[in-house]
Amino acid sequence: MFSLMEVASLSAGQAPFKTLKPWWDAFTDYLVLAMLAISIIAGTLLISTDQVVCLPAGSGPLVPSSGLRPPDGPEPDNALVVPRTELPAVNSGCPASLDFQQYLYIGQVCYHQALPWHSKYSPYLALLHALLLMVCNNFWFIYPKTSSRIELFLSILRKCSQMPWTTKALSETAFQPLEGKPGQMKHCPAQISQAEAGLHESSSATILDRKDREQAKALFEKIRTFRAHAEAASLLYWVYMGQTVFKVTKLLAVLGYASSCVGTITFKHICRPGIGDLARHATFSCTHSLANILQKLLLSYLALVLLCGLLGVYTLYWLLHRPLREYSFEWTSQESSFRAILLVHKDLAFLLHVTDQYDLLCSKRMAIFLSAVSENQLLQISPEHCRAYEELWRHVRRDSWGRLVLRLCALPALPQAVYQMGNVEVLRLERMREVKLSAKVAQMGALAELQLYHCPVAMEPKALSFLQARLRGLCLQFTDITEIPSWLCSLKNLHWLHLSSHLCSNRLALESLRGLQSLEVLVLQTKLAKLPHSMSTQLRQLRIRNDGTKLEALGVLRKMSRLQELELSCCQLERIPPVVWHFTHLQRLDLCSNGIRSLQEGPGFQHLAQLTCLRLGHNLIATLSASIGAAGSLEELVLSHNKLESLPHALFALTRLRHLDLSHNLLRLLPAEIGQLGALQSLSITGNKIRALPNQLFACLELTSLQLADNALTMVPPEIGRLVLLSRLELTGNPLEWLPRELGCCPLLKEPGLSVEWALFETLPAHVKQKLTTPVSVPSL
Repeated sequence: MFSLMEVASLSAGQAPFKTLKPWWDAFTDYLVLAMLAISIIAGTLLISTDQVVCLPAGSGPLVPSSGLRPPDGPEPDNALVVPRTELPAVNSGCPASLDFQQYLYIGQVCYHQALPWHSKYSPYLALLHALLLMVCNNFWFIYPKTSSRIELFLSILRKCSQMPWTTKALSETAFQPLEGKPGQMKHCPAQISQAEAGLHESSSATILDRKDREQAKALFEKIRTFRAHAEAASLLYWVYMGQTVFKVTKLLAVLGYASSCVGTITFKHICRPGIGDLARHATFSCTHSLANILQKLLLSYLALVLLCGLLGVYTLYWLLHRPLREYSFEWTSQESSFRAILLVHKDLAFLLHVTDQYDLLCSKRMAIFLSAVSENQLLQISPEHCRAYEELWRHVRRDSWGRLVLRLCALPALPQAVYQMGNVEVLRLERMREVKLSAKVAQMGALAELQLYHCPVAMEPKALSFLQARLRGLCLQFTDITEIPSWLCSLKNLHWLHLSSHLCSNRLALESLRGLQSLEVLVLQTKLAKLPHSMSTQLRQLRIRNDGTKLEALGVLRKMSRLQELELSCCQLERIPPVVWHFTHLQRLDLCSNGIRSLQEGPGFQHLAQLTCLRLGHNLIATLSASIGAAGSLEELVLSHNKLESLPHALFALTRLRHLDLSHNLLRLLPAEIGQLGALQSLSITGNKIRALPNQLFACLELTSLQLADNALTMVPPEIGRLVLLSRLELTGNPLEWLPRELGCCPLLKEPGLSVEWALFETLPAHVKQKLTTPVSVPSL
């Protein structure tokens, strides 16, 4: 059972689409409802009272038999309850008396054999066709790609009707002089002056209210965007055409097969059930009790189908006869002062043509916001605001991720034109004394990140509620603890937070971050001595850049079981914190710029089965322990700017290693086991004391970058020609006398990627130099 409230909600959900329902679609909906009623009535009759009466062919009138009655119980469907009777003998001379159960059986058999299928199933087919027709008639309202455009168009149309600027524009057209129109009288100068006075008076009233102007400008921009989107294709036209063609084809098919079946619905039928040995009669005469009413209902149904088909043919004529993919506002220009309304095309034109079938005034109200004259009048009201808007767009740039970033620096206040930039994704404010975000920030629908550099910001409650739902990233840089905004902890959907300050006491401010339950990335660029105990346990990335201050009490990190990336740089660590071994999901570990002297012995790296990146650059590591070989998933290892003199054999068990940085150490020898790193793509040993390269190095055929600068190499082995993927080679700062001609066997190595002294480059043969200076040819597609 449906309640009244549920029925009301269903009708309210269909109400917005009435604007795009022409009279033929509305009439078709009523016809479909009538079809549903007919099919339901006929189906109900079939289920409840459908039956056949079967008697032996040629028998006389029935005579009741005394002392015999049918068994107790309900009567079965689809058969007449016939008492046991004595029938006169037929030509065969056999008695005509049949048992009650035999009549039931014969009725059931004859119902399925003698009765045509259309007499039994036509109501159900009619119900199915009616439902399919209902869906087909409203398909373009349901299909996602068309319904989204329709809903956006209807919302724009509703705003065009409700906007105060519409009322002002329509009232102005009543006083415009009609030039060039034959048969119409022009207004006298006195009337025009009175009209101008009235317009001036209305401009000083609420019609020209600042808030109304902002809303009208936003609607102009929204309609401009929607027009560009709608005129890109004719999807709505073709979907409506397709559903109309399908509807007409379906109705013609129904009309064809159903009209041929009307004659099969008859009252009398001859049945031969094939049970003559048991019933002693081979032929029975049956009557179908619902034949007449079913035939009448079917004829009524066919009449409705024919009427729907005629409406469908008319719809096709309307679609094909008129140019519906082009809409002209010529009649609007004749009745108003909006002379500069360009033609609209494709989907927007089709929507306007359909809207005209509902009310011509709707298109006229939208024409106001498609007129350049109306927009110019609106912009002339506040030209300084327009100039500010254009000036702000000059500061919009795209960052490395392709996002639109608006950067404002050292302004006395936040310009109001900022709120009209609906495409800006990142708002960066620097060194602004007083900034207050108003509720208009909700117009910046694409805003996802806010960056505040020495800029305290206050905001209205509506602006805060908008940022709570939309803001995903926040960057704060401050020097005073009072610059931390009080609304920071209320950003429940914040995923990324970057705090940068040189204060040592902002640990107290971090205690209030416990309310950020959705926080996944936290970057702290401060001078913390201890971490707060209330940090979120949902963090996936934690980056602490402590600017040389010693960080202690790292045990609080033990609660962050989901941590995948950890960076502790410039924290004056002397060893890898033991808490690191508890992060079983850790994928990236960065401990650069600390005071780590060695890696601990033990099974620590065995617990980091998912570790793919380990960065230990700018430390004091003199030796590597064999425990490094336990990090079997390692793909990137950075050990630059340390004090390594040798490499352990366990290092070369990391067969998944792709990037290895050993630059600026004290290495004198590169072990031959380096050839075991078959997946190695980048190797840097710049700034060491290596005198010779092992031939096994050139078994790493995946190498694309080889940095050997500032060493003691006296020669480059000819085996370097095996590195067919090599595109970058650095050899400067080595006492080399010549270069091998096998460099020409590296097809991807060209002069921009070869770093070597010019005198050495001249030692190469001419054909090799030509190969190195010829750019790589890109095959044409």
